[in-house]
Amino acid sequence: MDKLIPTVNKLQDVFNTVGQDQIDLPQIVVVGSQSSGKSSVLENLVGRDFLPRGSGIVTRRPLVLQLVNVSHSDGDADTEARAQFLHLPNQVFTDMSEVRREIERETERLAGSNKGIVKTPIHLRISSPDVLSLTLVDLPGITKIPVGDQPSDIETQTRNLVYEYISKPNSIIVAISPANVDIVNSESLKFAREVDPKGTRTIGVITKIDLMDRGTNSLDILTGRVYPLRLGFVGVINRSQEDTLASKPIAESLRGEAEFFSGHAVYRTVQQHCGTATLARVLNQLLLQHIRDHLPSIKTKINALISQTEHELSSYGTAAGDGGMAKSSRLLKMLTVFANEFSSSIDGSAHEMSTAELCGGARLYYIFNDIFAAGLDSVNPTASLTNSDIRTAIRNSSGPRASLFVPEIAFQLLVKPQIKSLEPPAQRCVQLAYEELMKVGLSCGTNEMRRYPRLHARAMQVVSDLLRERVGPTAAYVASLIAIERAYINTNHPDFIGGPGAISDLQRKLDRRRRESARKVSRIAQRQKSVDGDAVMVGAEDGTEPVDPAEIDDSVDDVRSRSRINGVLDDPPRTPSGTLRRPGSGSPLGSGPSGQGKFFNSFFGANGRRDVLHMGDEPRVNHSVIPVPNRLSHVSGDGTALDDDAAALSTQLSADLTVSEQRDEMETSLIRSLISSYFQIVRKSIQDLVPKAVMHLLVNEVCENMQNRLVEVLYKDDLIDSLLQEDPALVAERDQRAAMLDVYKQAFAIINEAM
Repeated sequence: MDKLIPTVNKLQDVFNTVGQDQIDLPQIVVVGSQSSGKSSVLENLVGRDFLPRGSGIVTRRPLVLQLVNVSHSDGDADTEARAQFLHLPNQVFTDMSEVRREIERETERLAGSNKGIVKTPIHLRISSPDVLSLTLVDLPGITKIPVGDQPSDIETQTRNLVYEYISKPNSIIVAISPANVDIVNSESLKFAREVDPKGTRTIGVITKIDLMDRGTNSLDILTGRVYPLRLGFVGVINRSQEDTLASKPIAESLRGEAEFFSGHAVYRTVQQHCGTATLARVLNQLLLQHIRDHLPSIKTKINALISQTEHELSSYGTAAGDGGMAKSSRLLKMLTVFANEFSSSIDGSAHEMSTAELCGGARLYYIFNDIFAAGLDSVNPTASLTNSDIRTAIRNSSGPRASLFVPEIAFQLLVKPQIKSLEPPAQRCVQLAYEELMKVGLSCGTNEMRRYPRLHARAMQVVSDLLRERVGPTAAYVASLIAIERAYINTNHPDFIGGPGAISDLQRKLDRRRRESARKVSRIAQRQKSVDGDAVMVGAEDGTEPVDPAEIDDSVDDVRSRSRINGVLDDPPRTPSGTLRRPGSGSPLGSGPSGQGKFFNSFFGANGRRDVLHMGDEPRVNHSVIPVPNRLSHVSGDGTALDDDAAALSTQLSADLTVSEQRDEMETSLIRSLISSYFQIVRKSIQDLVPKAVMHLLVNEVCENMQNRLVEVLYKDDLIDSLLQEDPALVAERDQRAAMLDVYKQAFAIINEAM
């Protein structure tokens, strides 16, 4: 038990040499308001007058005071106390006035002369046969208002410093409170309660008991009836300012304190709670018990820190050897490891991979299948094409002649720019793959290689140069893929919809649209039934609906009006047979089985072959004629199917439209359908070929040539010494880790010896 406090003192000295604060050592922290008698309590415990005195805040740096009890046989013949500062290890002080001056000089050295405070402690050890072994931390007094040249935030500074020490679980808090101030206004107890709400590691000290008003006493406070603390309260008497100025010996003051408590009618009944000697004994017992309870956990933590520090130190490696062969071998090994790590990151076989984000090969997969695919899907092949653009292209490709069908040149003229729109997403895919490979290169390299900043920088330069060499050909090849697709438009592709398929699809859309228009006209006529009784019954499968001929005529007139507004001439002349014929052509507008899309068949081919368009005087049979029926004669008493009559009505409406309007609509719709079909074929091809090109020309080429390029550029005799120069900051960090490892080992040995 006697070795526990000296053991902690040794640990404090060892850790303080390297500024280590990871170990929370057991200690006693003295907290009190300014002028609460805190310094007097410490001097009474030591039995010497050694602390600076003055007005305002005097203690501006924490003072770690180690009291060591020595017997007469351990010291000299005299019983003089000896003091020693940690920052002056070879100097011993026996004159306490010199100790006071050294504290003042060391305080001003860091804190300056403006009454500011700093948290760097002063370590002082006092050895004497008149003291009990203790380790105390004297903190600056808690102040509220800055006076004189004190900083304006002096309250915040002292508050933060006090909390930093008393918040440690291994600290015993000594809360100093003057007896002539109401206990409910005690700042020290307030601070202690915030970090120790149960009061398990707080002991209260009531000072200046002799200065209380006559008729009052601190009995209720000392016995814990006013403010309970598990460790209790101790009352003491401080030296007055008159005694201090008169240099009254502390021993005489302690005798006067003992006489006061023993002769007082109230306090002599609670002698176990009074006196500096009682306070020293209680603090010694508390500290011993505290150390004994926490020393095993401190040993475990130090052992864990030893293992952790050894692991960190091994990651920095050893210093580079002086021999040229050793350096060259080390350089070659690091270059090989760098190249292998780069390839492993791409393959997904790296030992350490991030779980927070995609990287390496997984990121490339995401670029190919998500980003690139989404970029291609976002391209709409016909969004930028207006009907005017399509008509203009058709007319420009026909030259001075009137077109009998959609020219193939117009289709190619319109589809090639749309294929060109696939190049930006493809080039963006190449750029993203290049950027990801650069990130992979930056993440490669072990801690051993990072010890040499020049080597790592040159290796990254080689990787960057190699990537730039390969990204150019890759981008050019991707551009050539787009150019190849635009060079030859293969309309015989098995997935291409072709002319017949496009016409069939277009015909279905037109039929559906006309039926919807006819049904709409029928519903309008039904609503007019009550106004006009002269209606036509259009048969339906489930009943009949009246249709007003006036409504139909009005609807047809509206269509004709829109045609005139769009620049279409009035109805073309009809043939005697009632057949509609195209301008400039002797052929009628066919819609029957043999004439369906006839003016397209000569270009696209019907039933998989190209037909010859007969323009001679041979007889034309089975022409699709659009009749103009007597609408009022189609009333059926039994009722007919609504779809059939709607189709008849749709035919009637179509007959009233101009041939030019029908032809423009069919041609533009047909071109859009063909462009969309062919664009989908090219998009699938580009989506498949670009990732393959990137992997072959960029990724695989870089992985295969990485090691050869690194060795070729960096493995040279005249570069080895400059490349293997360690980073000075890293060397300093490695030395610090080595020093910390020695400190931890010393502390572990000290604890083993004590236990």
